[in-house]
Amino acid sequence: MLLPRQARSGYLHPVASEITPRAAYEQRREFLRLLAAGGAGAALAGWAQRDALAQQAPRAGKLAALPGARSGVTGASTVEKPTAYADATSYNNFYEFGTGKEDPARNAGKLQTRPWTVAIEGEVKKPQTLGIEDLLKLAPMEERIYRLRCVEGWSMVIPWVGYSLAELIKRVEPTGNAKFVEFVTLADPKQMPFVGSRVLEWPYVEGLRLDEALHPLTLLAFGMYGEVLPNQNGAPVRLVVPWKYGFKSAKSLVKIRFVEQQPKTAWFKAASHEYGFYSNVNPKVDHPRWSQATERRIGEDGIFQKKRPTQMFNGYEAQVGQLYAGLDLAKNF
Repeated sequence: MLLPRQARSGYLHPVASEITPRAAYEQRREFLRLLAAGGAGAALAGWAQRDALAQQAPRAGKLAALPGARSGVTGASTVEKPTAYADATSYNNFYEFGTGKEDPARNAGKLQTRPWTVAIEGEVKKPQTLGIEDLLKLAPMEERIYRLRCVEGWSMVIPWVGYSLAELIKRVEPTGNAKFVEFVTLADPKQMPFVGSRVLEWPYVEGLRLDEALHPLTLLAFGMYGEVLPNQNGAPVRLVVPWKYGFKSAKSLVKIRFVEQQPKTAWFKAASHEYGFYSNVNPKVDHPRWSQATERRIGEDGIFQKKRPTQMFNGYEAQVGQLYAGLDLAKNF
């Protein structure tokens, strides 16, 4: 049974617009300290560098370019240093290509991402099947620099390229019966050598409440580091939900279904006592095998490198906390 270190129920969150994000508060405090010490010039230069980082990460130079404009969504661009492209594309969980971290990069080369379609089904007024070219043109591309937190206790910072999933949702017009969104991924044993293995039930399925799916931070991603997605990272289109553990962000999407009942997701079916439907990043609720109190940032592997403390909702509490006001986050893990 998944047990919290310290049970807390009925989380109540203030209005997001009234909260100063912790990172911003700490940056301002550091600026004032430098100002008092006569280091205003250096401080201003540092702030300019942070602003430039938040605007756009450098292109990787590996695949076709897919630029994105700076996002205006609150919380969409962390000022933390992005993880090296080589690390982000070689250390992955994508079980269709193998259970080892290096397996996806090694085995995903056969994945054919053209032609590609995504079916929009279920409780919508305008069900349709969209080709990848149509999806790419549906809304302007934005760059979102998000923290990524894995339930296994490691983390990255990834500059994604895409647009809010809400842009697609509002075009298909969900009916009043739509309470959840189910995401179905490709399961082709000819291209994906581990489809059919007993580790999970295939195809891989994930899900969100409709209000979670409509949140502006929920991203339909087509690229990373200014380029199209590598196969091992979920090409040609994937979900990114930055305040949830990484396995909630389904890769290589082929179907999006609007449903009335909570979807039975792949990991919930495999081990419901370990992988709850919500899977919000919560440092107070441990996985049976991994503490969630701290995390190891990939690329910071020095012998003296300390683990980072995990932030509630992966640092996005100011933006998404109201979605869970009054919900027992230990029970609804």
